[in-house]
Order: sequence, then C-alpha cells, then structure tokens
Amino acid sequence: PDVIIEAQFDDNDAEHGQDHLQDMLTDDIKKLSLDTSEKGKAAGVTGVHRAKQDDAPKVSDPRLLPDEFLQRTAKVVCILEKKHSRAATGFIKLLADRNSELFKRCAMFSPVDHRVPRVYVPLADCPPDFVAKPEAYSQMLFICRIVDWKEDSNFASGQLCKSLGQAGEIEPESEGILTEYGVDFSDFSPEVLECLPQNLPWVISPGELAKRRDLR
Repeated sequence: PDVIIEAQFDDNDAEHGQDHLQDMLTDDIKKLSLDTSEKGKAAGVTGVHRAKQDDAPKVSDPRLLPDEFLQRTAKVVCILEKKHSRAATGFIKLLADRNSELFKRCAMFSPVDHRVPRVYVPLADCPPDFVAKPEAYSQMLFICRIVDWKEDSNFASGQLCKSLGQAGEIEPESEGILTEYGVDFSDFSPEVLECLPQNLPWVISPGELAKRRDLR
C-alpha cells in the first residue's frame, strides 16, 4: 500500500502515444493490487500486523483505489507567459545518422543547462569548416535561440546567434549566463553618459555633504 507507481516516459513511449503510457500505468497498478490478507498469513504475521494490512483496499480496478495509492498526473493545457529567454549556451555537434537527409541540413545543439531541450540548428549557421572539422569546435561555446518546438518532436528548432569562445574561460561563460537570463550588458549610450558629471574628478559639494549622512 505504501508503493507509488511512477511511469518512466521516454522516447519509446512517445512513439506509442499517451494511450500506451496509460495502459502501462494501469497494468503496474494491477500487479500491486495484491490480497494483503493472504500475504499476511503466508508470512505468519501477528494479529496486530494483520489487522493493519487488512485495512488496505482489495480492488481489481485501479480507478477505484484511493488517491494516496496513485501517482498524480497532469496535462499542460495553456502557456500563460513565457518566462525563459529562449536563449541557451551550449555546444554543437554533428548528427549521429550520417545517411539521413537531416544530417545534410542540421546540426545538434546541446545546451549546458539540461533543463533546456536539445535543438536542431541549420548548418548554415555553423562555422564554414564545421562539417569537415567538427572536433575543432567540441569545446567552443555557442549561443542558440529556440524559435520553435513542435508537439511531435523530441527536439526543438533554433538558430545559432554567435560564438562565445572557449568553454571554461571567464568572459565566454559570463556572457553566456547574462544572455540566458536576458541581461543587457551592452555599453551605455551617449545619452546615458551625458547624465554623468563631466568635470572630473567629481567631488561632493559642501552643501550637498551637509545634507547627507556620512557612512564612510
């Protein structure tokens, strides 16, 4: 009674559809719907333990089981707001199937953040010699922006925005993090710089200093 069924949803389940997943879940629950009283007799448990086990439901239809015996599931019906920037930092590599038509058109982008799906990116966005020398870019960080993710595909579609540089170096890693979170780290415009004091070195005037609390 304390066991909770958790369905493992992988690529094979995706091919068979949601009905196949539901059938698997139902079969697993039926296997655990055992006659606990017979199990208690076979194990020679005491009367106290048997009374506790007799409280467990004995049903053949898993739909009649109490909620605490089932794994809760849900379905996304609507996306109210897209919070993610759709930009990710990662690496590019060639597709495994060299004989497929997709190999001639796309490369695979693998994000560093595993919460982001892998992305098909056009070969036209990749460096010109990427197909000939893919190992030269195995440790090169790229920024990819997701543009679409079809319901029937395990991989999203995206575009490479820019090459950041070698993985492990501070500047490429920092730029990748700032881009992923949508932080604008570009230089200030001339209009913003004009708001700053022009006469340098700048000091606080005595009148202004008198109105402030000195925390130095």
